[in-house]
Amino acid sequence: MEKRAAVVRDGDGLVMVVVGGFPDDMDYQSGFGNHFSSEAIAGALPRGQNSPLICPFGLYAEQISGTSFTSPRKLNQRSWLYRIKPSVTHEPFRPRSPTHKKLVSEFDRSNTVANPTQLRWKPVDIPTSPTDFIDGLYTICGAGSSFLRHGYAIHMYTANKSMDNCAFCDADGDFLVVPQQGRLWITTECGRLEVSPGEIAVLPQGFRFVVDLPDGPSRGYVAEVFGTHFQLPDLGPIGANGLAASRDFLVPTAWFEEGPRPGFTIVQKFGGELFNAQQDFSPFNVVAWHGNYVPYKAKADGFLPGGASLHSCMTPHGPDTKTYEATIARGNEAGPQKITDTMAFMFESCLMPRTCPWALDSPFRDRDYYQCWIGLKSHFSCEKTNCKSTDLQNELKENECQSHHG
Repeated sequence: MEKRAAVVRDGDGLVMVVVGGFPDDMDYQSGFGNHFSSEAIAGALPRGQNSPLICPFGLYAEQISGTSFTSPRKLNQRSWLYRIKPSVTHEPFRPRSPTHKKLVSEFDRSNTVANPTQLRWKPVDIPTSPTDFIDGLYTICGAGSSFLRHGYAIHMYTANKSMDNCAFCDADGDFLVVPQQGRLWITTECGRLEVSPGEIAVLPQGFRFVVDLPDGPSRGYVAEVFGTHFQLPDLGPIGANGLAASRDFLVPTAWFEEGPRPGFTIVQKFGGELFNAQQDFSPFNVVAWHGNYVPYKAKADGFLPGGASLHSCMTPHGPDTKTYEATIARGNEAGPQKITDTMAFMFESCLMPRTCPWALDSPFRDRDYYQCWIGLKSHFSCEKTNCKSTDLQNELKENECQSHHG
């Protein structure tokens, strides 16, 4: 592992020391949904068996399942990990203290609000007190329940420090992470991912991971799905080469760390609540692995940077007054324009979202958002087309009568 050290100071005077780092030329495997294999030490993968009585190098064989054991082959997701110590070697889970009060995984009237109004939030400030990815994660809205294995949650995060001597594990669902500010160095049990703004990372349910911040303060978005996994859309009429290409998705290669880690904490999100379990070793001790259930990253192909908007089911939305009027003013010269050096993306669901009260009450909520459409005026004119709606209706009625009597 290449060693780096950097001191980062932000505008609020907060100092963060980054120790260690990722190599400049990270190795990845490419593909989506296919079977991968990787070993950090040659010969660490068992040949012809998944779980021999004695694994190479004295490793433990461990399977992580992303689907039920009996799922059909085309749907079955699982990977075999060969690790120095098994992940079951930890003390009992206990509720994390202090309690994280802004994470939701079961959306109902007791904790969230139904609100069809178009909503928008300005960029949330980076905290001034030390805050890592876990403590800086908070829910905006969602639907369904992780207990019922159906639904989703939309979160945002703001952080200014790397996770220290702990790892996070989401037992509720898959995380799709979209960094908006600052790169993320994400260490997983399958290896390491460097994720920059303009890229996404998917961290499947059950995998343990650490988020380090090599650029200092960071901000971004997370989509979480319950009871299913992210898939590529079907192709169909658009042809064999449309939409996302499987080769653009990158999977880590095996990487491990060895040695004692006294007091290492596994932080598990379970039913929207956080629990801690102590162990004396790093969970990133997987020397080799193979399977199709893996973390991965990919390139992500108007909004204020760091902001967000929410448009609920059947609530109208669209171009604002300024954009529409500027287009109309160009007349026959109007046409598509390329927008560069920015990225807009959408989390979309057929389920109606319920919004968290702290999101509705946030000082960063733009309460004048609706005003961006209020100025839209009528441009309707029938003079140029000689339209005479009354005469047309009368003519249609006359023709209808003739047809009926004929």
